[in-house]
Amino acid sequence: MSPLSRREAGKLLLAGCAGLVTAGKRVLGAEKIDSVIRGVQIGAQSYSFRDRPLAACLEAYRTVGLGECELYQGHVEPREKTSREESRKWRLTTTLSYFSGVREQFDNAGVLLYAYNYSFRKDMTDAEVERGFEIARAMGVKYITASANVSDARRVDQFARKYEIIVGFHGHDQTGNPEEFSTAETFARAMNGASRYIGVNLDIGHFTAAGGDAVEYIREHHDRIVTLHIKDRKKNHGANVPFGQGDTPIVGVLRLLRDEGWKIPANIEYEYGEETPGLDTVAEVKKCFEYCRKALES
Repeated sequence: MSPLSRREAGKLLLAGCAGLVTAGKRVLGAEKIDSVIRGVQIGAQSYSFRDRPLAACLEAYRTVGLGECELYQGHVEPREKTSREESRKWRLTTTLSYFSGVREQFDNAGVLLYAYNYSFRKDMTDAEVERGFEIARAMGVKYITASANVSDARRVDQFARKYEIIVGFHGHDQTGNPEEFSTAETFARAMNGASRYIGVNLDIGHFTAAGGDAVEYIREHHDRIVTLHIKDRKKNHGANVPFGQGDTPIVGVLRLLRDEGWKIPANIEYEYGEETPGLDTVAEVKKCFEYCRKALES
């Protein structure tokens, strides 16, 4: 399958986002929570609520008022520590009805399940890689976000094309390792020669810490971005900090989405609590949400 043009790829992403701004409509039997602000969908990576199981996580979404989720693997897979082989066996043998049941929990809570985070690793068999796509399909999502190595992209692309599910690779700030997603160049290498189903899950905090300009990158590559992770970090591999205290252009990014009308979910990823133990997760995510709201409404 030949790669699509940037415009065609953008249309594919927009098609998946089409239901994000239908405030007041219902998802199955539940009233959908509306967290679209000035046309920008604000949600959260459920990793933000990693301190609680899925049911409590969904309650936190409702408390904060967030209506869209990029689902952290750890909220789906067993929370107890297992061996690598046990983890592989669980993924391959757990019935797909379990994962469709996870989707039902989101529908019942009125939270849009937009993407599933399933990270691809070199030690995964092809069957385990493919299982991620089967899980995403059972959950009814069109997007997978994944931490992986740059050289994993070609193998992942084979299954992404087969299942017609877009994979957004997630970067950190490990610029010293060419196999780690971090800079614009690393994302470009993964997408070079790949199908339209290989894209970017841009973490604007990590991208800033790695020396990147998130606003400029989004401006140039918005049609290949699956979701954004919204967090604040200092430059030069600096720490995660509360919103507004770092160097990450959160306000500029959100206003760019607003002004250009690009329907890319902006998902809060609460991490600065790791540097400041004892903070209340829900209260801090509320602060993050209000920061985003003010940026978009001003």
